[in-house]
Amino acid sequence: MKRIIAPSILAADFGHLERDVEMINRSDAEWVHVDVMDGVFVPNISFGFPVLRAVRSVAKKPLDVHLMITDPERYIARFAHEGADWITFHVEATSDPLHCAQLIRESGARVGVSIKPKTPVEVLRPLLSQVDMVLVMSVEPGFGGQQFIVESLDRIRAVRLMAEELNPELLIEVDGGISSENAHLLYEAGANVLVAGSSVFRASSPEEEIRKMLANK
Repeated sequence: MKRIIAPSILAADFGHLERDVEMINRSDAEWVHVDVMDGVFVPNISFGFPVLRAVRSVAKKPLDVHLMITDPERYIARFAHEGADWITFHVEATSDPLHCAQLIRESGARVGVSIKPKTPVEVLRPLLSQVDMVLVMSVEPGFGGQQFIVESLDRIRAVRLMAEELNPELLIEVDGGISSENAHLLYEAGANVLVAGSSVFRASSPEEEIRKMLANK
């Protein structure tokens, strides 16, 4: 299966954000992951539109925007306008996930849906034919630097089985506690896209860490 690394700028040096995005441009990573938190859906606040716009002006690769916000429908069109290529919403954050997916599609962005670690994967079944990607959170959303939840591997396998039935082209993204040490376990479970923050930006050579994650067997 295709392997994509999406470094999360949540772990970047905000004082040198342009430098860190340029590193992603040079690297073998294919996407730039942008975590948007509202302090309501998750107990933290991160980036708004001005930061997204600044990243878009430098990034030469697709922006993978993960909305950890309540009522994401309110902002989908704006995130797409500001340059999001992928928009992922949380199934727990909206009363109408199918409508949310439709709004993302209409905005011109690719559609992702995410679930928290304790949300049953079965809630995704009605959505799989309507989305391009499922993001399986392997930590509780809201903070970087957490330890990978091992049980996430079974959840990835379960999503992959559903995808084989309902949407064979579905990408499975995983976010939380990922490094070159455990990347092979995620690929084996059925993941395509790995989000990595601390393990990349705190590495002595971020570009080498990305290469190791891609080559992990």
